[in-house]
Amino acid sequence: MAAASTEPALKRTPLYDKHVAAGAKLVPFAGWEMPVQYPEGVKAEHLATRATAGVFDVSHMGEIATSGPDAEAFLQRLLSNDLTKLQTGGAQYSVLLREDGGVLDDLFTYRLGADTFLTVTNAANHEKDLAWWLEQASAFGGDVTVEDVADQYAMLAVQGPQAREIVGAISDSPLPDRFTCRYKMLRGQRVLVCGTGYTGEDGVELLIDPADAPMIWDEVVRRGAVPAGLASRDTLRLEVNYHLYGNDLMESRGPIEAGLGWACKEDTGFIGSEAVAAVRSAGPAEKLVAFTMESGIARQGNPIIGGGEVTSGTMSPSLGVGIGMAYVPAASAEPGTEIEIDVRGKPRRATVAKKPLYTK
Repeated sequence: MAAASTEPALKRTPLYDKHVAAGAKLVPFAGWEMPVQYPEGVKAEHLATRATAGVFDVSHMGEIATSGPDAEAFLQRLLSNDLTKLQTGGAQYSVLLREDGGVLDDLFTYRLGADTFLTVTNAANHEKDLAWWLEQASAFGGDVTVEDVADQYAMLAVQGPQAREIVGAISDSPLPDRFTCRYKMLRGQRVLVCGTGYTGEDGVELLIDPADAPMIWDEVVRRGAVPAGLASRDTLRLEVNYHLYGNDLMESRGPIEAGLGWACKEDTGFIGSEAVAAVRSAGPAEKLVAFTMESGIARQGNPIIGGGEVTSGTMSPSLGVGIGMAYVPAASAEPGTEIEIDVRGKPRRATVAKKPLYTK
């Protein structure tokens, strides 16, 4: 008799049955059973998102609600960006840091009201982030309430040149602009529509009651959005050099090295601000750069000859060449610099390139 598995059961999103019916290849990801690709393949999904629209199930992402009279002051302490600049109905990117400046996560926070905020966490970091949020709220001592609301939301990303038209056709009113959010009625159901995304295309992310997610999915697919999986989401974000936590961001490196100094406002006094200010002042020893390759593909962990390492790499469907991101010594970070990457024992030539690698 086989021994019982001690592995925890993978969680499934409310759209699991839709993915199975569409023939998706499902893989374990951050504790979830997620679609990595559909039968047409990663390249087709990628190019459809660039040309028309793709729809991604990102319901594995986590959500934390922060509210109360001192919520803004608390989040100003917790997050690297300036929360006082975030208007009601606004969206803001920031990083969550340790005291030493190491990156715990990168996040989007939406201001839903004067004292009400919703922060979307990366799936693999949600429990860690939540524990940090609660620990810091306890130490903060103000009138602030922190809630794990991940089970209250499914999340769809509809991205591409036709994404807004597709979602707008089922909305009761015009969709919010980029980096803003509004509640809308989509086919009679209340949905938080956010002008954000992870593909470099225009589009929206939809935070939905889980019970309504299959209906919304069917509506946007029927209107032309192509179902797209985790693999094409990764190639799309890498072409525009958006960071992936666990690859390009990590606790052992800070936001200045990662090129995220623009999202850090040290004068707000956030946790880790002194460490960030010190690196900004002295200049980072290494920097996260984009690169293109003459041939082949580099992968995460491939060493760079002379110092540094690849954090992300793929074949670019839009550009037709190997691309990636890597930490390199600051002296090697200028666009046009030639580097050599050790790909499974074979040196491969690459060139540091200006970000983003892909533009319209």
